[in-house]
Amino acid sequence: MEPTLSRLSENLNPKSPKPPATGWILPVVGLFALLSWDLFTRYGNIPAFIFPAPLQVIERFSRSLLDGSLLRHSAVTLLEVVMGLLVGTSLAVAMGYLIAKSRLFERILSPFLVASQAVPIVAIAPLLVIWFGPGIFSKVLICALIVFFPVLVNTVVGLRAVPRALNELMRSLRASCWQTLTLLEIPAALPVFLGGLRIGATLSVIGAVVGEFVGADRGLGFLINIGRGQFDTALVFVAVFTLVALALSLYGLVILLEQHLLAWQETHP
Repeated sequence: MEPTLSRLSENLNPKSPKPPATGWILPVVGLFALLSWDLFTRYGNIPAFIFPAPLQVIERFSRSLLDGSLLRHSAVTLLEVVMGLLVGTSLAVAMGYLIAKSRLFERILSPFLVASQAVPIVAIAPLLVIWFGPGIFSKVLICALIVFFPVLVNTVVGLRAVPRALNELMRSLRASCWQTLTLLEIPAALPVFLGGLRIGATLSVIGAVVGEFVGADRGLGFLINIGRGQFDTALVFVAVFTLVALALSLYGLVILLEQHLLAWQETHP
């Protein structure tokens, strides 16, 4: 009887096949891209100041790392990005909660918020640098502005996606506003909110670089301007790759945060 029940259980609950290992794909694609890049520069007769070879970029990276300039400028950009991300996210969450809870507040602010997205941040950045100076404050403000809207929209969508039946259940249990917020609304809105934070984490890097392009004496954007002015294209590549690594790191941190905060979804499907 036991073998029969065992076979029946296996039929009712078949084991899901193991996903194929794909960890080799990224290294292979990276190696192929690097080889193609090297062959293109080696046999394309392209001057180094237009398109440097991989070894030239690696050598320039080593020099920038050894003299401390890369770390110094990267630290400035990272500080601007993190501060702008924190400020923009905090303001977006606060305003998003008010908009989600008040239709009147939404009708008043929505036209201004949508209109603000019609103006490119590149057009506003020079004004902010003129008004607030070329220091770190203007860069943080630019980062916060570019992060604000996607996080705001996802906050509003997440809060309004809470089922009405659960809100009525909380009211029937005489839960306070704070209890409803912490026990229902925040957990329910987290998946959508964290999706907006993923976007904001990458956009904040763009905001910092835009501000540094307009006016700065430090940062990776400033380093790109230096490389462009001196026709040091390898330095431009180094700064761009550092920005990519910075954006990917922030994106990965948000994913780790998402896995930690949403671990309850795995145990409560």
